[in-house]
Amino acid sequence: MKDEDRPMPMNRIKAVLAEKQVSAKQLCIAVGKNEATVSRWCNNKIQPSVSQLQEIARFLDVDVRELLCPTK
Repeated sequence: MKDEDRPMPMNRIKAVLAEKQVSAKQLCIAVGKNEATVSRWCNNKIQPSVSQLQEIARFLDVDVRELLCPTK
């Protein structure tokens, strides 16, 4: 698959977790979601809702915009 054929990631949850040295398991507990859901968020298979993004941002102490990939 060529690079231009790959979908662009929509979120940076995995990267921010690494930057903050927080595990996906800790995020699961904090937001009340199972590991499979958080894994799919981290791998951009599915996207959290806006309210879930806000909850994740609060837990990670970041601006919600840091969890999103820029479009420009």
